[in-house]
Amino acid sequence: MPEITVWTKQNAAVIDQLETAGRFIADERYIHMDLEDTADIMLFIYRWLSDHMPAVSVRPPDVLFPVWVSFNKEATMRPENGFAVLELRVREELVTPVNIEKWTRITNYSYIALDEEDAAEHNSLLRNMGINNAQAVMTDFYPEIKRKIIASWDRLFDDNVKAGNSNAYGLMWEVRREWVQNVTV
Repeated sequence: MPEITVWTKQNAAVIDQLETAGRFIADERYIHMDLEDTADIMLFIYRWLSDHMPAVSVRPPDVLFPVWVSFNKEATMRPENGFAVLELRVREELVTPVNIEKWTRITNYSYIALDEEDAAEHNSLLRNMGINNAQAVMTDFYPEIKRKIIASWDRLFDDNVKAGNSNAYGLMWEVRREWVQNVTV
């Protein structure tokens, strides 16, 4: 099985967890620590992501959220006080690629269009309703549009739907101590 090298920036407390438990899994307390004021908003999206990842069938039973990784070191967030960058060597099939442009649309509660025509139709619908994507998703006033937007997020994992460039991050269900090649604090 081919192996790849990926990097992940995590709270420094993860190093202790790797030493004591032999693995790290993301949980809400780390999301709250890292995202602070936006954590509650992002948890809605992270829950969706966890339930819709193609690798959901191999998610360990104790895991709620995936761990983000970068495919190149330069794209990994720089280490800062209280954080560490872990260099990991893992089997390629353990990492699910995520197009950055599509993911950004999801974090903005936006629609992922099939193509330009679909985007134009969706934007016209929003204009006619006098709303934007975020208003439709974050309230209960537009349930059909909200369902349509959230259903479009499944296109995050569809390589036939293009958005922006092909730059990607990766997702893994866990980080195991034996995968760690290097730690930068």
